[in-house]
Amino acid sequence: MRFLFYSHDAMGLGHVRRHLAIASSLVQASSSAKVLLATSVDEASQLGLPPNVDTLKLPGLRKISNNRYTSRRLGLPPSEIRALRSALLLEAVKSFRPAVVLVDKHPFGAGGEFRAALEAVKSSGARAVLGLRDILDSPAAVLKEWSPEDLPQRVSDYYDLVLVYGVHSIFDPIEQYQFPPALAARTKYCGYVVNPSPPAEPPDQSPLAMSPPTGARPTVLATTGGGEDGFRLLKTFIEAAAGAPWNGLAVAGTMLSEQELKTLQQLAGANNIPLHTFLPSLYNLLQKVEGLVCMGGYNTLLEAASQGVPTVCVPRTSPRSEQLLRSQAFEALGLLRTIHPQHLTVERLRQEISSALQLPREEMRERAHDALNFQGARRAADYLLELVPCVRRDHQGKSVQVVS
Repeated sequence: MRFLFYSHDAMGLGHVRRHLAIASSLVQASSSAKVLLATSVDEASQLGLPPNVDTLKLPGLRKISNNRYTSRRLGLPPSEIRALRSALLLEAVKSFRPAVVLVDKHPFGAGGEFRAALEAVKSSGARAVLGLRDILDSPAAVLKEWSPEDLPQRVSDYYDLVLVYGVHSIFDPIEQYQFPPALAARTKYCGYVVNPSPPAEPPDQSPLAMSPPTGARPTVLATTGGGEDGFRLLKTFIEAAAGAPWNGLAVAGTMLSEQELKTLQQLAGANNIPLHTFLPSLYNLLQKVEGLVCMGGYNTLLEAASQGVPTVCVPRTSPRSEQLLRSQAFEALGLLRTIHPQHLTVERLRQEISSALQLPREEMRERAHDALNFQGARRAADYLLELVPCVRRDHQGKSVQVVS
């Protein structure tokens, strides 16, 4: 009943937050489950570790372009940081002896760093599962990236199961990315993975308690996830919030550069806009605000949609078009409003926020739950448990361990 979750975590917090949501559902479904989460995200433990879940901290990576990574802090050459992380992952597989391994997005790891560990997984008889966001990039870009190494066939050779965190009616990777029959046959759709609500914050620690709203004006939150490429959006938001008929609240993220953070702090201070670097309980905060401005990251958009938060999305368009495609798909369902980053101005952002604040929140929530399936974490946990030979279901559907 040991599970190893691995994500490369070279940009943002989305990979580790998705894994934490699945880990939480896994230990809820089976009290015997133990999950080791291999991650390089410093804030993983602050995001809330469920019982029987712990982390293996990897040295940080930074994504510099598609499939190109460098050391985030150690200053090692790419080959050395890859070798170091690879050795740690291999030793984790040998020492922890997982029954099932869940890998996020990159089947062989960033720069191939998980290849040796994956070989050890297969040699030990453990099961390997690849988890994919529904949208990875445009079909043309994905096919171009996968073709030279025949990646779909290699995934079929190494992985017992592929889990898609989405629904095929929104985006069907089997069709769009031309999965061969062998890969399509072992691909399952889970629905969207949404992080469970963490325990409520003490009232005096809530950002809205620390920065109480003025009068009855609505509060609009701006967040860009890890924040590494969120400077322009946050700067535009702070300028738009100055003098607006709503209160602005911004979260910069921990991956923003020191100089960019300093610039935002000065601008926010001059305009009396609360600015935080990191807030672990975004889910709780979304319950308290009337509007959201964000990029098109998977976790933020799904958590906002699940709660019906009126949202203005300014998606990332480079190095991948994943966020743009997701934002456009959700806009077509009436779940948010999109501003292409080329068209982002203070005036346009103010206009879109004002329009979004007119949307009835309960109506937005009902629309999202009619169109989307938010049971992805629970369903992914079920699929993982089904791969463990010693697990069966009791009469209530709970997973129980069978000792032979």
